[in-house]
Amino acid sequence: MLDTRYRVEIPGGINLDAQVVGPIPRFFAFAIDLCIRGVIIFVLSLMSIPFGTFGVGGGFFLILLFAIEWLYPVLFEVFWRGQTPGKKALGISVINDDLTPVSLGTSLVRNLLRTVDFLPLFYLAGLVTMLSNRHFQRLGDLAAGTLVISVRESARAAPVPDIEPLAPSTPLLRTEQTSIIDFLQRSPQLSGPRQQELADILEGVTHQKGDDGVRQLHRIGAWFLGLR
Repeated sequence: MLDTRYRVEIPGGINLDAQVVGPIPRFFAFAIDLCIRGVIIFVLSLMSIPFGTFGVGGGFFLILLFAIEWLYPVLFEVFWRGQTPGKKALGISVINDDLTPVSLGTSLVRNLLRTVDFLPLFYLAGLVTMLSNRHFQRLGDLAAGTLVISVRESARAAPVPDIEPLAPSTPLLRTEQTSIIDFLQRSPQLSGPRQQELADILEGVTHQKGDDGVRQLHRIGAWFLGLR
């Protein structure tokens, strides 16, 4: 099954979720950034005219061209929460695969390898690599250990409803506790029958079935979250 959810467990048994994005939004983000870089390069080329087409003017323009092409994405990703203007417009962001912000080193690696991703033409190598792994990572992402995720409001976990907490009747493993918490937080995004189906799996914990089992799991999840 195609599942774009990416999960990392941090100390304390807490799961962090993110939604990875595929080639299409990344392509549009790249196209926006390409247009912005094109405008910047055009303006700078006009500014370099007084220095002459060749010699000092030509060298100055080539240095600026190199800096814009390679530093534009790196500086934005490091200092603007993993987002270039194009990524921000599409609601996506670059992040480490442990869901921490990208550093200068990781951003440099992933962007320098764009040259390899471009081969043999029009980023074909990068596209094939993205479609060959479940997290849509191109070669630069794999080498740097980065992901491109959605940061839109709809991708965030739903708020926990106001529920009276209830301590479980039996001790539970940490994996069981985190599963119940995740069930509570994701419930607003699930249909009623789907919630009942999942709750019935934990009938041994709730000693209830159907809607009663769902309510019992919600209360236990609220207890584990400390909503007392």
